[in-house]
Formats: sequence, C-alpha cells, structure tokens
Amino acid sequence: MIFVTGGAGLVGSALLKQLLQEKQGPIKALYRTSMPLLLSEEEKQQIEWIKGDVVDVTLLDEIMQDCEEVYHCAAVVSYHSSRREQMYKINIEGTANMVNMALQNNIRKFIHVSSIAAVGKTTDGQPITEKTEWTEETNHSHYGKTKFLSEMEVWRGIGEGLNAAIVNPSVILGESNWENGSVAIFKKMWEEFPWYSGGTKGFVDAKDVANAMIRLMKSDISAERFILNGENLSFQQLFTKIANGFGKNPPQKLAKPWMGGIVWRMETLKALFSNREPLLTRETALAAQTTSTYDASKVQQMLPGFSFTAIDETVKRTCNWLKDHYRL
Repeated sequence: MIFVTGGAGLVGSALLKQLLQEKQGPIKALYRTSMPLLLSEEEKQQIEWIKGDVVDVTLLDEIMQDCEEVYHCAAVVSYHSSRREQMYKINIEGTANMVNMALQNNIRKFIHVSSIAAVGKTTDGQPITEKTEWTEETNHSHYGKTKFLSEMEVWRGIGEGLNAAIVNPSVILGESNWENGSVAIFKKMWEEFPWYSGGTKGFVDAKDVANAMIRLMKSDISAERFILNGENLSFQQLFTKIANGFGKNPPQKLAKPWMGGIVWRMETLKALFSNREPLLTRETALAAQTTSTYDASKVQQMLPGFSFTAIDETVKRTCNWLKDHYRL
C-alpha cells in the first residue's frame, strides 16, 4: 500500500497520476479541502481518499498501519504573513508527525518533498548544489526556513533508522489550479501582465519531480537529497515562453528593484478586496530580483537514464491544459 500526502497539490496530483499509470499498487491519498484538478473521475475512483491533516497524529498512525511506502508532498507554500503560523505548523510539526508515524509503523521507505528554498545560496555566482549550506543570513523567506526545518525532521528520522530520501525541486511548473502557487504565473501571462523582473531562477516540470520520486522509492538510495531542476531561466525568458504559449503579448517592461516595493504593496491591497493571497509579496519581490542557478547533475548521476523535460515542452503542455480546463 502506498500513502501520499498533499494529493491535491501540484506535485501530489502529478505523482498520483504517474503511480496509477505505472500500476504501482493500491494508493491512499490525504487531502485537506478539494480534490486534484489533474485527475479524471475514473482515476480518482482508483484511490482511497482521506480528508484530513498531517497534524492529526492519530489519523496518520491509522493510515500507515497497512502501508509500505510513503510520499510526503503536503506543505503550505506561502510568502504572505496571513498564513505564516499555519505554514510553520503544517510544514514542520506535520513533517515531524509523518516521520514519527513512519518509524512507528516500520514504513519500508519514505520520500520527502523539500524545496530549493531549503538549500543554501551562493554569493560568488556559482551554481547551487546539494552541498551549499543553508544559513539564516542568506535565506530571506519564512517559507524557506520552514522547509529547512522540516527537512531537518527527516534527517532526524534517518538518524533513528528511517529509510528515506529527499528531493529539493526548484520552481515547479505543471497543470493545476492557476489561482494558487507557481501556476498563478500562467494566469498573469494570460492577462498580459506587462512587467518582468530582472532575476533568474530554476524551473522544473511537476512530472519530472514525480518521476524522480518514484524512481528513488524503487531504488536502494537512502539518506540522500537531490536538487531537481530542469532549466535555469530569467523571469523574462519564462514569462515570454508562457505568453507565447497562450498567444498573448509578453511583458515588455523591466521592473526595477525600487519598483518592487510599490508593486507588492499594490498587490497586497488588491488581495484584501479579492480575498485571495497576493502573488507578489515583499519576500517574492526580493527573490524576483536575485539570480540563482541550480546544478541538478547529482540526480542524473545516481538515477541512470533520468532526464528532465525541456521547459518549452512543459509550458506548451501546461498552457494547452489550462486553455482546455478554463475554456479560454
């Protein structure tokens, strides 16, 4: 039996779809509020869905009693102060609960979805690797801190005998609700948002994250972490690819660093009236102006034959899915 947390999220839904396609075995999936958009009704019916939360230790214990493999994808991804308390609780305490119950129930293997936000940053322009040390001084987001501390819970479990591996995806792209997370970038480009920032980041296909996790689960690899990054792109490059995928005008205006403060405050004000979390906050505005590149060669060396999808292909597929889903 396979147990997946965060089954309705971008990574969780891509993972569930691949597990079903590969007929990996019976699956239990934990979700908090809604079912994933990516799965068909027929696919959803093949999964045992459990509504709940990773802070519910009793529920986790009950679920894991007949499970052998656990994929922990559940997390709160937010850069807004309104969700900070929830993020610390779910990401850190929730992961500690998952690790404890996995140990208690003798889970065969545990795969944890961390983030590049839990990996350190370089100051000399060199690509970031799994060995780059995370520090408070180089990390400027509460989300990054929660993912670093949640990863520490997994390492603690490994020290106590848990057979586990960790993946650290860069910014994940793929089919999901475009009101939330990284997929909201696609909505902005559909609306012909005119601005782009000067930074560079790493991007990876949700399908590749799922594929790497499944391959790690089936391997003998343990006590290792892996950066998952398809390509390093400037925001202008990514935004232009997405706009072209929709047949829209790409952004033409470079947002200077001083303008970020104005824009994120405007976005926060708009969010108050729309009752939605703003895409741009003080933390994301800072990140959007920085240049970070990532080296994902380790996963390709340790998983022979594994390769990343070209971001052009990811963007094209995601744009087509969004156009169909939202009837654009």
